[in-house]
Amino acid sequence: MAKRAQHKKRMGKPAKIFLWILATLIVIAAAALIFVNVYIAKSKPIIDGKAQLTVLDENVTVTRDENGVPHLDAKSDADLYRAQGYVHAQDRLFQMDLARRQASGRLSEVVGAKAIDTDKQFRTFSLRNAAEKSFDTYGDDAKQVLEWYADGVNEFIEEVKDNGKLSYEFKLLGYEPEPWTPIDSLIIGKYMAYDLGGKWTPQAMRHWALNEYSEEKAMDLFITYPENAESIMEANRKNPVQVAGQFDPGLLPHEFNGSNNWVVSGDKTKSGKPLLADDPHLGLSTPSIWHQIHLKSPEQNVSGVIFAGIPGIILGHNEKVAWGVTNVGPDVQDLYIETPNPDDPTQFQYDGEWEQAEVRDETISVKGEEDVPFEVLVTRHGPVITDVIYKDEKPDAVFSMQWTALEPSNELEAIMDLNKADDWESFETALEAFSAPAQNFVFASTDGTIAFKANGKIPIRKKGDAQLPVPGNSSEYGWDGYVPYDELPTLVNPKEGFIATANNEVVDDNYPYHITKFWAQPYRYERIAEVLRSGDQFTAEDMMDLQMDQKNLHAGEFLDDLIGSIERMDRKESYKGILTQLKNWNQVDSADAPEPLIFHKLMKQLPVTMFAPDMPADVYEFMPGKPQLTDQFLRNAYNGDPSTWVLEYGGVDQWVFDAFKKTVAGLKEDYGDNPEKWQWGDYHQLVFPHPLSSASPILAHFLDPKKQPVGGSGITVQAASFKDDGSANHGASWRFVADLDDLSKANHIVGPGQAGHMKSQWFHDQADDWVRGDFHETQLQGDVKDGHVLTLEAK
Repeated sequence: MAKRAQHKKRMGKPAKIFLWILATLIVIAAAALIFVNVYIAKSKPIIDGKAQLTVLDENVTVTRDENGVPHLDAKSDADLYRAQGYVHAQDRLFQMDLARRQASGRLSEVVGAKAIDTDKQFRTFSLRNAAEKSFDTYGDDAKQVLEWYADGVNEFIEEVKDNGKLSYEFKLLGYEPEPWTPIDSLIIGKYMAYDLGGKWTPQAMRHWALNEYSEEKAMDLFITYPENAESIMEANRKNPVQVAGQFDPGLLPHEFNGSNNWVVSGDKTKSGKPLLADDPHLGLSTPSIWHQIHLKSPEQNVSGVIFAGIPGIILGHNEKVAWGVTNVGPDVQDLYIETPNPDDPTQFQYDGEWEQAEVRDETISVKGEEDVPFEVLVTRHGPVITDVIYKDEKPDAVFSMQWTALEPSNELEAIMDLNKADDWESFETALEAFSAPAQNFVFASTDGTIAFKANGKIPIRKKGDAQLPVPGNSSEYGWDGYVPYDELPTLVNPKEGFIATANNEVVDDNYPYHITKFWAQPYRYERIAEVLRSGDQFTAEDMMDLQMDQKNLHAGEFLDDLIGSIERMDRKESYKGILTQLKNWNQVDSADAPEPLIFHKLMKQLPVTMFAPDMPADVYEFMPGKPQLTDQFLRNAYNGDPSTWVLEYGGVDQWVFDAFKKTVAGLKEDYGDNPEKWQWGDYHQLVFPHPLSSASPILAHFLDPKKQPVGGSGITVQAASFKDDGSANHGASWRFVADLDDLSKANHIVGPGQAGHMKSQWFHDQADDWVRGDFHETQLQGDVKDGHVLTLEAK
């Protein structure tokens, strides 16, 4: 007994020490957590009480409703825009600063060497240079609005610097934001043109294909046979340019940054007045790319969304009209094959002469490292993009890029006038200043008018149809002006009673001008039109339901043929059970169903099976248009006209069966052997990543909302495109429905929430709403109930 007691005594002391250390660590960790929590909360924006602003002429009231939407009431437009700048900075200053840095090619200054390639790309694409040129072309009124807005942003920046309440993101990265300038607002607009306008990558890919494959195989990768094919194809073969190699395709915008929008006339609604719906499809992120706001002064009363960093409202409604957009997706970026002078690489051949390019020295400052010298060359057509997409080797020919967004444009003037428009005539007049990106505007008015215009600068080409790069050494090629404004696709009060767009083809073969041959897959538009043709007593609730529709018309076109191919090849009937499931599927992309998982994984696998073995890995990743080409190959093969690729593979049945076997094997490995227990939502999960969350799992835990299963897909009206890992990171960045019978309010979802501060109650409060389709109502008129009121006092 004495020995056991002595042993217990010897063992007890280390145990007590361990427990004491553990308790101390817990206390320290708790204290650190409390400190961090208090420190982070310190920078949370003030939303109640009073704040004094030196830039105001008179007081402005900011009332945030239960969803965090700020309602600004000012006695002049001057104070309204100053207050908007202040409120945007309150809610989204870090997002604004990161956006202007990325578009300007200045991320390396704050995040280090990992951003050098990104900075090189954006300096080459010359967005800041384009913003500066645009500012010079603005009228005095628009320049004044930009100055007023910048004054408000800078008031907030100085305030939080002075009181030590700069938000935690700046502290984590160890820097302070510079003063805001009018150019910063314009460059964010240019960045959105970059995000929404493009088409240079298909040209580069086809150039590569012409130099790597037989003509038959290369031509199969075209959507249609190109115009002026012989001369342009010969120029591409004679001047091969090294494509891909060092370019990071992750820097490209999402291939189909698109949207849905539609407008229904009063003849088809219960109220007898139009209905309008819009849901722009962009990257889903924390915070949202959109900031919802209500602006009121004696000169205007408008509600909707705008990119934080820009004054006004770009999408939404006022008391008389409502509007929304989708991306037209025209060919507004052309590649030119430029021939450099062997004795002076800053000169390029043009009509038999050597022409000097503009040379810009773009020194990149890198946090913690030495500066990186970088040179941008700009030919008569545009910047030479060689250095950001090719391997480090001296090419005999290089690509330059001509792009509408690099020309001076005045979108802010359009926004200012759109906000105050009261009918179609004034609205369409305002649109003329909106050059880039080209957008499908749909419109509705309380007078009953519904209308559509595919708006923006769309080039007229001397030769070619933008499917291939063209020679840059001859005046025979290039742009010959733009489609006249009055001849852009327009539709007013159609007999069908509705207008809808979903990045689908908006013109027929009779339209005299080229827009693009690279439209989005048609299934979202077809489903929207199918529903709108089916009734004549529609309500706002019906429009919200349609925005959440998960019917898969892609499966409707191809599923029976795919099943037929698999059955013909599956001689042992190894897949009979799975095929029976697919035959019985209602073709709705429900989160809890197994069939959408099988179908979408198969459609992802088909281009991998066909193209990846025949291409370098980086070229395959760079390759645009895989879904369209897959559909084209399947459609033609099942119609008895298989492509060279399909014939060389062994036929469509063999291709589909091989892809299907690979798909099923992967699904069994990931989700078990029982296909009836698989669920689309186990793979397809909604994410709203914060820009800092990739740096640490701890940051991701606090900054990103929890992943959750979600229905829909990239081809359903409820758009939710996904990455190879299933992360649904692209879709309806904002949902909007307006009933023109009562424009005192409208319905919105801004996922994941309004606020950019992690301690705000509106940081992630709409993430679940996004999945369920729970809209919130935002008032345009009347008092906001139970709001948080902040009075911005003129000092």
